[in-house]
Amino acid sequence: MEWNRTLREGLVSGTLAGLFSAAALLVTGKRDTGSAVAPVNAESHWLWGDESLREDRPTWRHTAAGIVTHQLSTVFWATLYAMVRGSRRRPQTLPEALAGGIATSAAAAAIDYTLVPKRLTPGFEHRLSRGSMVGVFAALAGGIALGSLLLRERD
Repeated sequence: MEWNRTLREGLVSGTLAGLFSAAALLVTGKRDTGSAVAPVNAESHWLWGDESLREDRPTWRHTAAGIVTHQLSTVFWATLYAMVRGSRRRPQTLPEALAGGIATSAAAAAIDYTLVPKRLTPGFEHRLSRGSMVGVFAALAGGIALGSLLLRERD
């Protein structure tokens, strides 16, 4: 495995996935709870406990921790995808890239909600409807797919 390539892809794809899914969190949070930052704040529950699940205002304590947590998790999942794919070539077409993004996003959701301890789940599930959560994970998939496509030219 080529670590530089894997880490570069994880950083680029994960950053895009984080930005896209954070935008989805803000839009769906506003629609579902009346507060755009409520689901972002909820992501800091691993650190601050249940108070994060109830905070609707932007705060350094909850919002900043939620943003950092969200971004680190999307980079983690994108890096894991790049690592699992290994030395195989990057996706060359949109359908190939979307398949990888969807598989990664589905794995993230499945693992986050079945295997990890409750304290380490994303947290936004406490503030969003199921449909909104699907949108967030779809945005994550789209960011990973776009990152893969953007980097294919560099290989």
